[in-house]
Amino acid sequence: MASNGNGLAKIETQKRKEDKIICHDDSAVPVKAQTEDELHSLQKKKSAPNTPIKDIQSAFGIPTTEVERQKQQLQSISASLASLTRETGPKVVKGDPASRAETPKLVQTSQHKHTAAPNITDSSLKFTHILYNLSPAELYEQAIQNEKGSFITSSGAMATLSGAKTGRSPRDKRVVKDETTANELWWGKGSPNIEMDEQTFLINRERAVDYLCSLEKVFVNDQFLNWDPNNRIKVRIVSARAYHSLFMHNMCIRPTPEELENFGTPDFTIYNAGKFPCNRYTHYMTSSTSIDINLARREMVILGTQYAGEMKKGLFSLMHYLMPKRQILSLHSGCNMGKEGDVALFFGLSGTGKTTLSTDHNRYLIGDDEHCWSDHGVSNIEGGCYAKCIDLSREKEPDIWNAIKFGTVLENVVFEEHTREVDYADKSVTENTRAAYPIEYIPNAKIPCVGPHPKNVAGTEDGIKEPTATFSACFGAAFIMLHPTKYAAMLAEKMQKHGATGWLVNTGWSGGSYGSGSRIKLAYTRKIIDAIHSGELLKANYTKTEVFGLEIPSELEGVPSQILDPVNTWPDKNAYKETLMKLGGLFRKNFEVFANYKIGADNNLTEQILAAGPNF
Repeated sequence: MASNGNGLAKIETQKRKEDKIICHDDSAVPVKAQTEDELHSLQKKKSAPNTPIKDIQSAFGIPTTEVERQKQQLQSISASLASLTRETGPKVVKGDPASRAETPKLVQTSQHKHTAAPNITDSSLKFTHILYNLSPAELYEQAIQNEKGSFITSSGAMATLSGAKTGRSPRDKRVVKDETTANELWWGKGSPNIEMDEQTFLINRERAVDYLCSLEKVFVNDQFLNWDPNNRIKVRIVSARAYHSLFMHNMCIRPTPEELENFGTPDFTIYNAGKFPCNRYTHYMTSSTSIDINLARREMVILGTQYAGEMKKGLFSLMHYLMPKRQILSLHSGCNMGKEGDVALFFGLSGTGKTTLSTDHNRYLIGDDEHCWSDHGVSNIEGGCYAKCIDLSREKEPDIWNAIKFGTVLENVVFEEHTREVDYADKSVTENTRAAYPIEYIPNAKIPCVGPHPKNVAGTEDGIKEPTATFSACFGAAFIMLHPTKYAAMLAEKMQKHGATGWLVNTGWSGGSYGSGSRIKLAYTRKIIDAIHSGELLKANYTKTEVFGLEIPSELEGVPSQILDPVNTWPDKNAYKETLMKLGGLFRKNFEVFANYKIGADNNLTEQILAAGPNF
């Protein structure tokens, strides 16, 4: 360095010949792109099959190429979307139309020759873009870009709205009554199965398919039901919303890449055109909403409701029909397993605690809502959990709280506009706020979701609101397809065969009618459940109640003795007895629906069920 005249050293900026290296150089080879579009194209790697294609051969015995496999897959999807009044299915192509610079070329196949026909329509001239089994990240982008009401919350979960319907519409559910189902299904008083004919179903199917094919893009999920590999069901869900696709991605079982390559033809297909109403002038329609199941065609059509739970419960109804045919009991229950292999089932209506109680950090979670009990043990039907979010807190339900992260769908919740923090106590949209997340988001989930035969069967009852009493056969009358006594007979047989013990746990109101008592604390309920798991409750002393004849433990460590027998928590004993007699009468009246249904040659089981009712 040299002086610059004011006493400061002069900085040399030129490299001298004697310098061998440059002390700092952050230069690099420029990117190989001439335009911004080219630069952006380098950001994303092209997807390619990452598993071998096995056992797929052409008619000539030559292994199928990737191009041929893709063609077969598109043919299958086109066939699913085919109108029944035209010769072929729509022209389908994979990918988001927004990312395509030019019109895709039509691939001709022997099965689908797209030629001019007298009944040609505008939809037959266009391509329907198929967004097939997208990842959660891709579905986030689709929802946020294109669906109003979709936001990323502070936890990373996606908040979305289900539109005008924030719950199921059971009065709008229809099942096709044909020669087979007329004799097999439960119809009439008390049944959730409201009949429709084949022709009306086809009218609604045509309306749904025409709507979906008119869109520029539709979402297609190919997934599985039932973790039991011997009784797995292949389902295809075709929907118009990214929210619905992500919901089902979470709730059904996600295929591996190799399973997806070999998926083939689905066993059952859902057409979710929920943004489009049904035609009120169509026979059997009572509103602009219609949820229709055709067991012969293996199809379900949804019109006029965007509530995602309709898809989940529609598939549950399907399993309630298919599994008993295989001598497998379908159950509306949560399920977990202890470290010693002891399995417990948690029966209950929505909101009574199945998800909360089955999600126990001391036990392995098999599932929170839908299960099968076969000769080999239990298996979860689903690949995810669907938890109620109202008043959710980290302290009371830490596992569910922590599962609400990136990939989770939050339905109809309210959040702070700036921070995007969810207020789980806010019921502004609905009290039925929900979170749908993959089961592996629970740290102690048992994957695969199967277990041995149950040791304990606990029914959860909430009874929060008075004076309305809700009766639901098998804790899932809204979804069962066969007569309730069919499921009751299977449950009784399995419990007797495998030595399972049954428990009734009150997870709801105690100490008086609604408003004068209080809800049982979750901590006490967990203590009771822990005592069931450990076997401690089997050693307790019991007393029998009036009317219902229930055996109640007199004491249990960690639980106030007065809450074990409900009469002790009611300050007005006369009011308790009056309410007890009223409830017994309601039970007796409800049982009249089933009294004339005979099971077996000697009708013995029907008589046992009736004998277990209230005794005045």
